[in-house]
Amino acid sequence: MTIGFEDFQRVEIHVGRVQRAEPFPEARRPALRLWIDFGPAIGVRRTSAQLTRHYSPADLPGRQVLAVTNFAPKQIGSFMSEVLVLGVPDEDGEVVLLEPDRDVPVGGRMF
Repeated sequence: MTIGFEDFQRVEIHVGRVQRAEPFPEARRPALRLWIDFGPAIGVRRTSAQLTRHYSPADLPGRQVLAVTNFAPKQIGSFMSEVLVLGVPDEDGEVVLLEPDRDVPVGGRMF
């Protein structure tokens, strides 16, 4: 399927910094709850992500990540997920986070 550039421009992907991460034992598949700071314009948003293969809660605070910030919130069990953190699958299909290769200001929009 092909999309137009205008469609791509409607997807807001911003860089944020993980403030807090904790296990999410209520999730159907192993997951972590994350609180990510996207700067003053967007603020701190929450998400649930299936990252447990390569990341522990202690690994994530301070790490910069990319996320879609303009999806509608989604209820995941007892937790409201507000953004979609982006990753790619490794050779086993497990999530590897997408992140800038150097520190950049939080809130910056991908282009």
